[in-house]
Amino acid sequence: MRRNIIVSVIVILVLISFNCKSKELEIDPEIASNEQALFERGQQFIKKNPEKGRLYLRQVIDSFPKSFYAQRAMLEIADSYYRKGDESNMIIAASEYREFISRFPYSPSVPYAQYRIAMTYFTKTNKAGKDQTKTKSALAEFKKLVTQYPNSEEAEQANEKILECEEKLAKHSLLIAKHYYQVRTYNATIDRLKEILTKYPNFSEMDKLYFYLADSYYQSKREEEALPYFRKLISDYPESKFTKKAQKRLEEYEENQETIKKDSSY
Repeated sequence: MRRNIIVSVIVILVLISFNCKSKELEIDPEIASNEQALFERGQQFIKKNPEKGRLYLRQVIDSFPKSFYAQRAMLEIADSYYRKGDESNMIIAASEYREFISRFPYSPSVPYAQYRIAMTYFTKTNKAGKDQTKTKSALAEFKKLVTQYPNSEEAEQANEKILECEEKLAKHSLLIAKHYYQVRTYNATIDRLKEILTKYPNFSEMDKLYFYLADSYYQSKREEEALPYFRKLISDYPESKFTKKAQKRLEEYEENQETIKKDSSY
């Protein structure tokens, strides 16, 4: 709730700034009546003087709302905030890109705008072990792009970013699962690891996952459920440092089974 209030205040202040500045800007009548001239003047200033450039570009949008140059102007404005890179400007950039998609849903630039929305979250993601809210938001926005615009050039880039987001989320979940494992809360460990298996099948650290999952079953006296994961670890990751541990567990299991057989034969 507090975050939403802060975002709203930022947007309001920006809008107030635009209104104040627009009163100070005097535009030559010949330029004001020409959408291309207005747009080009905005482009001229947008990088060296973003505020002034945006004023010209917003004039394009206000005076020629359905034109091709209005579309380009909206993207230029959104990009100018995106280039700033800090969190408050990224929030505004995402809002501008969303407004573009809302106004021009059939524009060929919509996939680009959707990709940039996702990137406003992706560029601010934390490493595994810290809050992953932005990673989840980025993942959702990238998936939206791939689902709605699968044949776009941006969809290919989004697929790569999806894998990166999923990798980060899987590592984060693995860290939590390892904590549960270390404090011997094995059922919680199992639940977390099985969630990774289901959601992130391309995870790069599956050898660790298989070991902690198998050993959690093993330590919980659910050996029959542990065996397939120990064996998969050994067969799929023979060079892993966890493979020897898995082999020892299997040897231990076999010895226990032999002991049970001997005891039952007396």
